Amino acid sequence: MNRLPMRPRYGGFTLIELMIAVAIVGVLLRIALPSYQQHVMRGSRQAAQSELLEMSNLEEKIYLNSNAYSTSISGGYTALATGGLGRTNSLSRDSKYTYSITGTTSSGLTLTYTITATPNSGTSQASDGTLSISSTGTRVWGTTTW
Repeated sequence: MNRLPMRPRYGGFTLIELMIAVAIVGVLLRIALPSYQQHVMRGSRQAAQSELLEMSNLEEKIYLNSNAYSTSISGGYTALATGGLGRTNSLSRDSKYTYSITGTTSSGLTLTYTITATPNSGTSQASDGTLSISSTGTRVWGTTTW
């Protein structure tokens, strides 16, 4: 019997197999990436809501001591209306929101407050809407309550 010499067989991928793998990865990214971005946005929003609740609790402690609320986010916490909420700056811990306090004043005392978290431009939260909490307990995200 006359046999032909066997050619060595090289392992590897063909171009078509490689293109199919790239297409599958592309489809998975197209589906997964928006879902991941929404998850990150929701997590940052929930973190900001927690921080708003912490600041609101501090405001209530201040009111118990002073019969007035503080209007300073970054002032040192003294448990009095003349002090602040003790934060180092007005940014959220992840720097995606900026906090501010507004209030109504009568006879030199701040009798109500609203703490607002405004999303910073250039972050994933930029289109998420503002969050706020007031002295009456009203919590608003954009136009809905949270």
